[in-house]
Amino acid sequence: MTTPVWLLASHWLLAHQGGWDEILLFVGPVALAIWGVRWAERRAKARRDAGGEAASVSLSSRKDQP
Repeated sequence: MTTPVWLLASHWLLAHQGGWDEILLFVGPVALAIWGVRWAERRAKARRDAGGEAASVSLSSRKDQP
């Protein structure tokens, strides 16, 4: 019986690789979070620049406040 390729690949991927794999398990999600925050900031800045002051509503300018 032959071992499936995905099983061989998973053993290779999950085997201890001397520390670099643990570093990737930490750096990967952190880098993804940093990228997401920067992307959101750029998107918000572009919306602010395109919409001017009308795009942002402050609490003091709301009509429903007494």
